[in-house]
Amino acid sequence: MDLTTTTGVCACHGRPQVDLLLRKSKVVREGERALSIRAQEDRGRTWAAEHGYCVRKVWRENLSAWSDVQRPKYDAAMSAVLEGEVPCLWVYALDRFSRKGAEAVVPILGKARVIFDYERLDSSDERDRRWIIDRAENAREYSQRLSYNVTNTKAKQREEGRWLGQAPFGLVVDPVTRRLRPDHTPYLCLVDGKKEVTPWQMIVRIFKDVAAGISGRAVARTLNREGLLSVTGVQWRVSAIRRIIIHPVYEGWLTVMSLPSRDAMAYINERGARVRCVERDTVGQMIPEDLATKARRVLSGNQLPDYAPKDGTAIHPLTGRLRCGGCARAMVSDGKSYACGAHKQGVVCPAPASVFRPAIERYVVHEWSEQLHHADDEDPMMIAVAERWQALARPSDNQAIKDARAELKAAQAKLDKFHADDRADFYTGRSARYRIPHKNAAEARLDAAEARLAELTGGDRVDVTFLMEGQAAQVWMAAPPALRRDLISLAVDTATVTQASGKGRFKGDERVTIRWAEPEGAEPDADAFEQAA
Repeated sequence: MDLTTTTGVCACHGRPQVDLLLRKSKVVREGERALSIRAQEDRGRTWAAEHGYCVRKVWRENLSAWSDVQRPKYDAAMSAVLEGEVPCLWVYALDRFSRKGAEAVVPILGKARVIFDYERLDSSDERDRRWIIDRAENAREYSQRLSYNVTNTKAKQREEGRWLGQAPFGLVVDPVTRRLRPDHTPYLCLVDGKKEVTPWQMIVRIFKDVAAGISGRAVARTLNREGLLSVTGVQWRVSAIRRIIIHPVYEGWLTVMSLPSRDAMAYINERGARVRCVERDTVGQMIPEDLATKARRVLSGNQLPDYAPKDGTAIHPLTGRLRCGGCARAMVSDGKSYACGAHKQGVVCPAPASVFRPAIERYVVHEWSEQLHHADDEDPMMIAVAERWQALARPSDNQAIKDARAELKAAQAKLDKFHADDRADFYTGRSARYRIPHKNAAEARLDAAEARLAELTGGDRVDVTFLMEGQAAQVWMAAPPALRRDLISLAVDTATVTQASGKGRFKGDERVTIRWAEPEGAEPDADAFEQAA
């Protein structure tokens, strides 16, 4: 045990004390024979014993001694020796101490005793001052030269599309070319043991599920339920699903890390172009751009999943639209009423709602009709009604326009993010080279999105006048049950019903809150998105 005193003398042995500063970089470059932390400590203790010192404290670092890396252990060790808390600091070698040159060693010369064991130099010895400064400057020059060579080498490798690190999940890297390709080796079996999957199959499934409107959380739950492990060998989390969806590498693009968010973004070379990290004959096996773009739009909320009403087995017009005011869960048909679905399944609800079906249907249809009657063409709700009616009448046309509107919003968000990063001085230093290419790419994407939407719409408006001017109620009464549900869903997202305060007539104004439809370009709230997903 190391014993400390305030005088720098060991209380047990009466000998002067010394601290050991040990450092080894996390990444040891090939060919560099760096002494391990344990070997450095053994040498430091041997020196202390041979020179009559007792080791007081050992400061261990496993990080770089260069760049702007924070070194709290180094700072503490230096403070201790400069302030006289300990009379001596031992370091294996000058390049283990610092690679910042003279500026790191000048403060200790003649003021504190630091032993550089490998060079046999002592900062308290006047004759060693020049040698210490020279060795420190040599270490600094070596680091600068090494950093320059590494930077140039990496830049050349990136230009060639070589993947420099470990392959992301779902991909493997060729050890010779350093190019990526999909990993088609069997990965895991499903719970029933009858079907094998590969990492790449899981990647494709994740993209397709999210693009189809399944939330990241739901995707993670499904994978976990099937017994499929995540990248790290543990259960999937929504954050892992998000990282896969936003990663450009699955489209075959080389990436770099965005420092503000630490998210991967496509690498852009000096010519302003993205660089492929897969072979030419592998590009067709990667995630298609349209699938990846749609999945990202859905994930970010720039595009809602396809919530257009469709025919189904439900026969009651408000099925799927009612929410219990006590727990916010769906209400289900129960005899002649709608009741809290959670309460019906035995789940605790603080105020389970129940309402007579004909009464709530009359009230909602009346409010729906009145809302349509008093709305004008530019009302956001009517824009949503037109969008949803187009989804029913012309589903193929509607999907193209829906994708175009979502792409326009995503493109605008991308340009906004560029300006936010620019104002935050992100494009400075080594990142300055990316500023103009990123700006041009964001603006070009927005121009293309605007042109695509204009091409698809062409000023053509969907005619929903048959629902306006007081005609909605008559249309609804004449419609078959399945179409009634669709008509209601054009303007009504949800109707929340609270528990009745007592017996008596149903009072819709007091018990029902209707959330009216919004156009797809509007920002959805979290609850709406989860329900849609």
